[in-house]
Parts: sequence; structure tokens; C-alpha cells
Amino acid sequence: MIDLAGFALAVLLVELTPGPNMGWLVTLTLAEGRRAGLGAITGIALGLAANAALSVLAASLVLAQDGGLTRAVSVLAAAMMTWLAWEAWQGAGESSPAATPRDGGKRHALAGFVINLLNPKAALFFVTVMPQFIPGGRPSFAQGLTMAAVSVTIATLIHLTLVLGAERVRGMLMAEHRALVVRRGLALAMLAVAAWFVSKAFA
Repeated sequence: MIDLAGFALAVLLVELTPGPNMGWLVTLTLAEGRRAGLGAITGIALGLAANAALSVLAASLVLAQDGGLTRAVSVLAAAMMTWLAWEAWQGAGESSPAATPRDGGKRHALAGFVINLLNPKAALFFVTVMPQFIPGGRPSFAQGLTMAAVSVTIATLIHLTLVLGAERVRGMLMAEHRALVVRRGLALAMLAVAAWFVSKAFA
């Protein structure tokens, strides 16, 4: 049975860490209004969904071939979470670590889609972390798609909150002393998840 609650928590920890998607959405909404922000959210959601679907396909095909890979994937997942924790601790943690689009025209949805579709870190996170929440560490395509839907839903809800509360969120994001505490708290939580992945690999 899929541990959706555990997976959702792991996704939430990563998505709550301030990054380019967050900064872009807040800046775009303040500069051009909610309609522009909502358009960008649509593109980001579609890009994340496509990225996750491709990652699910790759993971389900590769892991189904060799059960011995599951331990290696657990170790890689732990390394991935440790890396994200280190970035968050330093202040570079990202929801979707790609270059922030700067197009001031009407192509925000396309920019959000392309950047998130081609985001290698998002794909690596999904391929390595997803199997940790499935018994045996060998997800089926259907299980992967279910988890992809959960991941995209969480990200989209967070992005909607940013756009709808852009003025207040901007103040919070720009208050470095508060952001530092939040980032480092998230970093420690991600390290705890990484330690759990390692314990699973060598259980």
C-alpha cells in the first residue's frame, strides 16, 4: 500500500522551501496582476505533471527489471534529500530549481511549462524519492501516477496561495531573519527524511 501521507510530507517540505517558482510568481503577480500569476501557475502545473509522468515511466520500467536496484535508489534518495537540505540551510533551497523566467510578455504559462518540464532536479527527486513510499520500492506505473498527482496538487496549492496572497507573502519572503529560521527548520526536517531513507536501504 502506498504511503501517500509520508510522500506528501516529503513533497511539502521541498515545495515550502523558497525558490525561483515562488519568487517569480510573487513578482509577476505584483507587477502584472493575479491573471498573469494564475496563467503562470497553469504552465508550472502542466510542466510539473509532464515531468512527473516521464519520471514515473522511467522509474517503473527500470526498477521493475531488477529488485537489487531498490537499495541503490534508497541511498540516492537519501543523498538527494541531503543535498536539498544543504541548499535550504545555505538559503538556496528551491521548489523548482531552474532559471527564473524574465519574459514580461504574455507567455508566462509557456515559460512555466518549459522550465518545469526540463527541470532535472525535479525529475531526480521524483525518481528517487517516490519508490521509498511503496512497499518493496518497485512502483507500478499506476502507483507512480497517483503519487505524481499528489505532488502536482501540493505544488499547485502552494503556488495558488502565493498568487492570492502576493502582497503579504512578499513581505514574508523578503524578511530574511524569518526566512532563515524557516529554511533551516525545513533543512533539518529533510535531513531526518534522508536518515530514514538510509535506514530503509540497510534494514
